[in-house]
Amino acid sequence: MKIDTIEFIKGVVGEDKIIHNGLAQVAFIGRSNVGKSSTINVLTGKKGMAKVSCSPGRTQQANFFLINNKFYLVDLPGYGFAKAPKEVRDKIHELIKWYFFLSGIEQKKVVLIIDAKVGPTKDDLEILIALEDAKKELVVIANKIDKLKKSEFQAKFKKIQELIGDHLVIPFSAEKKLGIKELLKAIE
Repeated sequence: MKIDTIEFIKGVVGEDKIIHNGLAQVAFIGRSNVGKSSTINVLTGKKGMAKVSCSPGRTQQANFFLINNKFYLVDLPGYGFAKAPKEVRDKIHELIKWYFFLSGIEQKKVVLIIDAKVGPTKDDLEILIALEDAKKELVVIANKIDKLKKSEFQAKFKKIQELIGDHLVIPFSAEKKLGIKELLKAIE
């Protein structure tokens, strides 16, 4: 797949007509600061399209990006730690829960992003199980592989694959632009 056009359409925090307009949705989910927005930027070749921040919790809505006038990439807020008041963190949690499990939306794919150096956390595994239970089509990317030493890559990746199970796990680096072709093929 080649991405020719990308347009930010809007951010939503609940029911909105864009969600049910019939276009396919590929949703990106992961812990805060794992690289969801950076992944979207590198996939689309548009640096700064999805807002990136060093502070966990910058994304607080589901941001819809129209790709090739055919489908949406959806940048969701991160779960886990966020530098935000408790009521904002609670709203983020509720938005994620609603979008995946209560809205009735059938995402074409869900891209779960984990940190390759840290490996799947308890929160990552909990969301993985919830998405599996909801019968979502999953692709997992192990982002930030550029942070791993060559000597530790094989062992870390093997451990990640064991914990993730039968799902496709793509080694990825938004920073070094590694794994882009594989991810585009997986979400095609």
